[in-house]
Amino acid sequence: MKRFLTWLFVGAILLIGLNSFYMSRIEKPAYTVERVLENKVEIRSYSAMVVAKTSLGGASFDQYGSQGFRSIASYIFGNNQNKQKIAMTSPVIMEQGSEASMYFVMPKQYAKNELPNPNSANVNITEVGAKRLAVIRFGGWANDKRIEKHQLKLKQILDEAKISYKEPFLFMAYNAPWDIIARRNEVAVEL
Repeated sequence: MKRFLTWLFVGAILLIGLNSFYMSRIEKPAYTVERVLENKVEIRSYSAMVVAKTSLGGASFDQYGSQGFRSIASYIFGNNQNKQKIAMTSPVIMEQGSEASMYFVMPKQYAKNELPNPNSANVNITEVGAKRLAVIRFGGWANDKRIEKHQLKLKQILDEAKISYKEPFLFMAYNAPWDIIARRNEVAVEL
């Protein structure tokens, strides 16, 4: 039994290491941390970025997250006019306002006009302007309840610091759906 537990522990450590290595190789948008509030909320500056975006029927991650992900993933996996595969980036971003949407940030090497047109009318290539975001991180599996909990916590910290923000809130998922451990999620709002 002791030997089994030792191998199980070693396997878990290797799995965590492989997941960390894989995640470190995926391109993420660069940002600058301007300040940290209560050791929980980062105030970040992001540059403008090109994204592949799709509209969603609602702001519920539980109901519309998979649909949005599949729609945009189809585009980067080759469902475009050139049948071109485009590298996956992280995070996948969901705008959770009255006009909900989901988008993938395109790799830095592409300008908007260098990307192939989507075959699906539900996917648009667009630019998102430079932004300042307040961001709070949480681990584990995301769902509407956990996202809402962190939205409320973020609101509370910003309100206490007298920092104004404008909705909609964003949910940012950094891991592939099949990742089991070391999951990174964030809730953000524009300042």
